[in-house]
Amino acid sequence: MTAEGAAFVTGGSGFIGGRLIGRLVADGRRVRALARSEDSAAKVAEAGAEPARGDLSDPAALRAGAEGCELAFHAAAAVLEWGPRAEFVHANVDGTRHVLDACREAGVRRLVHVGTEAATMAGQPLVDIDETAPLRPDSKADYCATKAMAEQAVRAANGDRFETVVVRPRLVWGKGDTTILPGLVDAVRSGRFRWIGGGRQRTSTTHVDNVVEGLVLGGQRGRPGEAYFVTDGDPVVFRDFITDLVGTQGVEIPDRGVPKGLAGALAVASEGVFRALRLKGTPPLTRTAYWLSALECTIDISKAREQLGYAPVKSIADGLAELRAAGSGAPAAAVESGA
Repeated sequence: MTAEGAAFVTGGSGFIGGRLIGRLVADGRRVRALARSEDSAAKVAEAGAEPARGDLSDPAALRAGAEGCELAFHAAAAVLEWGPRAEFVHANVDGTRHVLDACREAGVRRLVHVGTEAATMAGQPLVDIDETAPLRPDSKADYCATKAMAEQAVRAANGDRFETVVVRPRLVWGKGDTTILPGLVDAVRSGRFRWIGGGRQRTSTTHVDNVVEGLVLGGQRGRPGEAYFVTDGDPVVFRDFITDLVGTQGVEIPDRGVPKGLAGALAVASEGVFRALRLKGTPPLTRTAYWLSALECTIDISKAREQLGYAPVKSIADGLAELRAAGSGAPAAAVESGA
């Protein structure tokens, strides 16, 4: 792609956002990225973007960051398994609305929002779903509910002079991951990991390079007001994929499990106890963790293929090989600054 207009990125110091900045710069765009700290500013500068100091609660900083940009990519979010609901609402709902307002006021032509299949989750398996699956702002998992609310705000903001597009990956993984792989490795090494119901359900996955491909195509070809799922292609068996993923770090998962019904009850009970007693930390098992690891989630990406011309640019085999070559992998972090 030849040099085009500038792009504004939120969440640029995170896993997806950092990879996105690198792609946009390689494609010839000038990139400005929101940075809420000196550390974040250093990370986005290293990725190739101009840091714009501020955070999602600062409308003036957001507008200054978006000024003069043709495109915006909103990757910042609270990607948490558990926490106060206010924290999810502040980042995922209020923060998204602030970004939308700032971009509209700054004259940004199009905003691409990093969505998630979790916005459709409310405790049910998701079997070969497409973009007609309803969003679930009523979900009992705060992450799922607030990501659904955020997407509703993004799609409602679409208009004649300000276009919005949503790109939804599922189970984002790859070199530089600061959440899924480090968390799994830690759970196995500490003896906490269990397969729920055997782990034989099917799942869709999305390598970070495929997420970025979908985001870039969403910026170029997405139809205003529309949402698009992107994945690695054909679904895989959850147990097989997670075994291979953790195995890239030289870690073997023991064959220990817990019945699905028991795990589901434990998740509900654990959350109830933690809320009632206002306990610190994370429950032994949350609804979000249970849904993501025990329920089938398979996704039809026909819409992205047909309307965006999307096709995965990195295979699962190549992504796993890249992780094996990287050795120890990325350091763990409690909060990802990109969704």
